[in-house]
Amino acid sequence: MPQTIALVDDDRNILASVSMALEAEGFAVRTYTDGGEALRALAANPVDLAILDIKMPRMDGLELLERLRRATDLPVIFLTSKDDEVDEIMGLRMGADDYIKKPFSQRLLIERIRTLLRRETLGREGGAGEAGDVMTRGEMVLDTARHLCVWKSQAVELTVTEFLLLKALAARPGHVKSRDQLMDAAYGEHIYVDDRTIDSHIKRLRKKFKVLDGTFAQIETLYGVGYRYRER
Repeated sequence: MPQTIALVDDDRNILASVSMALEAEGFAVRTYTDGGEALRALAANPVDLAILDIKMPRMDGLELLERLRRATDLPVIFLTSKDDEVDEIMGLRMGADDYIKKPFSQRLLIERIRTLLRRETLGREGGAGEAGDVMTRGEMVLDTARHLCVWKSQAVELTVTEFLLLKALAARPGHVKSRDQLMDAAYGEHIYVDDRTIDSHIKRLRKKFKVLDGTFAQIETLYGVGYRYRER
């Protein structure tokens, strides 16, 4: 059976174009233009993953996510406009798994979907990756197959993008990664995001670690150059 994705957006052009792209990749797609309608439908017929627009009339994506989280840990990706940073932060705190800014690459969206579904499957099965999928850097452990990050024995909840950025930095401690290199690691080649997007992700990464450990200082900024993961 194909995995089923719910797409919730009041823009019918996005519903049509994204649905076609997902169906071409073998997914089953259900579309909704209203958050309330989507909530009722998902309660009656659950899906494998949901893609929610933040800005919708009547019930927006944030309220829909809040209500969904009362009953399910369904993987959720937010679609946001480039000016929705506050809503992005709220959505991630409420339990969204990742977000993508409009206008977006459909290829990027599909890769994020596959990563989240793979993580969800491994989590349900309790699977572990090969030894090569696990990276240990001092107090930090990254398990790529399970999308698991642990700092000083405590789990750090990361979005897909944050995880990929951290992995790219930690792969070679002490070596500087430019913003362009980090863009390639998180978004893939030929997909452009501006420097502020990378900086925002790094800022959130640091905050998540500092919540667990106020002394966390492993991710260093080299102004005008990029970022690096400290060797020790």
